[in-house]
This record gives sequence, C-alpha cells and structure tokens, in this order.
Amino acid sequence: MKNKEKVIEIIDKIRPALQADGGDVELVEIEDDGTVKVRLLGTCGGCPMSQITLKMGIERILKEEVPEVKEVVPVL
Repeated sequence: MKNKEKVIEIIDKIRPALQADGGDVELVEIEDDGTVKVRLLGTCGGCPMSQITLKMGIERILKEEVPEVKEVVPVL
C-alpha cells in the first residue's frame, strides 16, 4: 500500500489516547489488499473492550483517513 506513512501518522495520533489508559498499539504489517495488522499492547492486549477499541476506534479512523484501508485486524 502506498499510504504506509499516512497509516503510521494516524496510528501515532491514536496512540496517546491508548497510552493514557495504560495500553498501546503497534503497526505490524499492511497487506496489499488493504488489511492493516496491529498488535494491541499493555492493558489493551487483555482488555475485554479491545475489539471495540480496534473496530470502532482504530479501524474507523484509519478507514476515514486512508480509503485504501479495508480492515484492521489484531495479531499476537
């Protein structure tokens, strides 16, 4: 994906909100089909709300800002 820098920029903007709650997010990979793989760290890794954070937060924002992003999925 040609917008890797934009994805990194958006994740860097999201990161402080996660860090405020003791968590973090790490970009693992961006696949050619528009799938963004991230690793949730800290308290986000085991939080029961992590799927909501991932889909309604991270994925929603990335899809709004970078139309090529089709999905955000967590990896271990």
